[in-house]
Amino acid sequence: MSEKYKIIDPDKAYFITSTITGWIDVFAKKEHKLVILNSLKFCQDKKGLIIYGYCLMSNHLHMIAQAKDENLGGIIRDFKKYTTKRIIDNIASEKEGRRKWMLSYFGYTGQYLNRIKNYKMWQDGNHPELIYSNDFLWQKLNYIHNNPVKEMIVEKPEHYLFSSARNYAGLDSLLDVELVTPELRSF
Repeated sequence: MSEKYKIIDPDKAYFITSTITGWIDVFAKKEHKLVILNSLKFCQDKKGLIIYGYCLMSNHLHMIAQAKDENLGGIIRDFKKYTTKRIIDNIASEKEGRRKWMLSYFGYTGQYLNRIKNYKMWQDGNHPELIYSNDFLWQKLNYIHNNPVKEMIVEKPEHYLFSSARNYAGLDSLLDVELVTPELRSF
């Protein structure tokens, strides 16, 4: 793997993208989205995850994040492992028509990997990009906040419930984030 996409400076903030294998739209269901948000909240409260921005789309999660204890990679690894188990359990108990197909696909993607016991829901890696400047931070925040607009889910970024665009617009949100302003934070 290239050094370009590794967390090599663990006390810094990173733009991270975590994607579902096969780009399957697992997060089309509210229950699965809430597993992600509740897990992120747990990581904030118990593991020292600092989230500056996020957007949960139907098949991937964008975040700008940092870890208080300098173990961002470990937090993301544990987050992905836990959410895989919870969401696979949810899928297995659903009466959705795609249930068998999704379980079969996630089972197949993990069957030859020793580190995977049953199912592989998330793709390997997180495509981390170091936040090296305020300009890069705001470029990435605008990018992730405009994802739902680009996909024609909402007209304005702050209308999407599963994004920190609501936090930055001063609206009620489902997940608290550490707001950044150009004059208060330097990366």
